[in-house]
Amino acid sequence: MATETPPPSPSPTALPATEEFARMQQSAEFGELRRSHRSFAFPLTVAFIAWYLLYVLLSNYAGDFMGTKLFGNINVALALGLAQFLTTFLIAWWYARHAAAKLDPKAEAIKSRMEGGE
Repeated sequence: MATETPPPSPSPTALPATEEFARMQQSAEFGELRRSHRSFAFPLTVAFIAWYLLYVLLSNYAGDFMGTKLFGNINVALALGLAQFLTTFLIAWWYARHAAAKLDPKAEAIKSRMEGGE
């Protein structure tokens, strides 16, 4: 017979009840956190998708323009394609800064309040 290990003991802090999560979700504090996230993420997402679709449309319907040589073997299509990567990284960096400055402190306050039972 193998010995069974006992189940893990509960953590010292009890998890909030479902009702507490629902109440917090309805709070003004949580609404402000959600607004802060949405007001940053949604416009940037729309702008990036528009920028990407512009690149795709130019590639499909403006071949002469996209084939225009800028210097050496570098043409407009390559420059705009590389700019897609650059904007992706810039947006990620910008969001990380925004989250650290605006979202994380609000989320941490909510988490502390929920764990502390305040």
